[in-house]
Amino acid sequence: MKMKISTNGRTLLRDGDPFFYLADTCWSAFTNIKEDEWLTYLRKRKTQGFNVLQINILPQWDRSKGEFSVSPFSRKEGVFDFSEINDDYFDRAKHLCRLAEDEGFTLALVVLWSNYVVGTWASELDGQRNVYPKEYLHDYFEKVVDTFDEFSPIYFIGGDTDFPTQETIETYLDAFEYFEKKSQGTLKTIHIKGRFQDIPEEIISHLDIFLYQSGHNSSFLDMPYQLANHFYHLEKKMPVINSEPCYEQMGFSRKVYGRFGQKDVRKAAWQSVLSGACAGITYGAHGIWSWHGNLSGFSESTGEAFDSPMYWQEALQLPGAHDYGFIKQLFELLKVDNLIPCNEYLLNVSEQIRMSVTPDSQYYLIYIPSNTTISVNVNFSNYQVTLIDFKNNNFLKPDYRVKENKTIFTSHSCQEDVLIVAQKQGGIENG
Repeated sequence: MKMKISTNGRTLLRDGDPFFYLADTCWSAFTNIKEDEWLTYLRKRKTQGFNVLQINILPQWDRSKGEFSVSPFSRKEGVFDFSEINDDYFDRAKHLCRLAEDEGFTLALVVLWSNYVVGTWASELDGQRNVYPKEYLHDYFEKVVDTFDEFSPIYFIGGDTDFPTQETIETYLDAFEYFEKKSQGTLKTIHIKGRFQDIPEEIISHLDIFLYQSGHNSSFLDMPYQLANHFYHLEKKMPVINSEPCYEQMGFSRKVYGRFGQKDVRKAAWQSVLSGACAGITYGAHGIWSWHGNLSGFSESTGEAFDSPMYWQEALQLPGAHDYGFIKQLFELLKVDNLIPCNEYLLNVSEQIRMSVTPDSQYYLIYIPSNTTISVNVNFSNYQVTLIDFKNNNFLKPDYRVKENKTIFTSHSCQEDVLIVAQKQGGIENG
């Protein structure tokens, strides 16, 4: 299944057809998941509309660890021996990928998570003991291409990373150059750390997609739309995707008490896709990304110090996944592809409310996290307007009036967040 960039530069194509990237973070698949569990997981996510799986090729450093674990290298006293690759590990990973492809999934594979790269924030946490030695990197890259290229994956050259040193940057540049030469038919990008936006220009020049991570910190809830807006307006025009918003039932980072619930993750998704990140969205559930079993251990002190996860069987049933699937289903039903952020049409309202329009002005979409009156500098007289109540899954007719070419929506009766969908029936007059 070949992935390409649309001619609009903002969205994706798969095998030539418009493709809304709806991913799940299953970072620990290759190390932690038994085949029967994998099949259960794939079938569930397929029915929910997911079409991409984000997986770490190497062991996720902060994953759950239990009775089942496989590794690409031998390990002694917590340190990998990178000099010899375990072929059985990659054969098994290829088999899991083939099962996923059979169910229609595109693979998004992380080549070098940040803990394996010199100088990054994650590598420093264990004294850089598991930084991948430069002399072995090309052997590993060759193994990755030989194993996974048949699936035409999207390669995330880096994962959860920053760029603190020139040596860090050069490691990633070397990887990009290798994959551009040896895997010419695949898209390449990089998954940066939470709330981060400063990607070196020499890295940007190699990217096909902008990925950002709005993250899991409860003190920065504006990140989904702020970062989307930032990357959308950069000089290099590319598809933008929030590849790691807050995960459902994830404890707030830095061991702050509390967890993200269904509405929180839904809000992050809609604020992202209506603020410039319309190429797709990634979902995460606490217990799925780490693959937490009933005999697993999970360290609450490593990484960003998250509270303990659910068992994967429970996390697989969390309702937020259906909300993400609904976004994709709605876009496909309406044939919405590219979206242009247009918050400038919103008058005197919170930045949390987000608004987008299709290039032909056929549809306007307005996401309202909390009930309030809003005024829009667009005349919706010739539009069919629907309000979607996310809490109760209802489609309603909102109360609004048009005055002086502006549309005023009064407070609705819904208890939580809503989406206003305005579909053009005739002409349009902008104020």
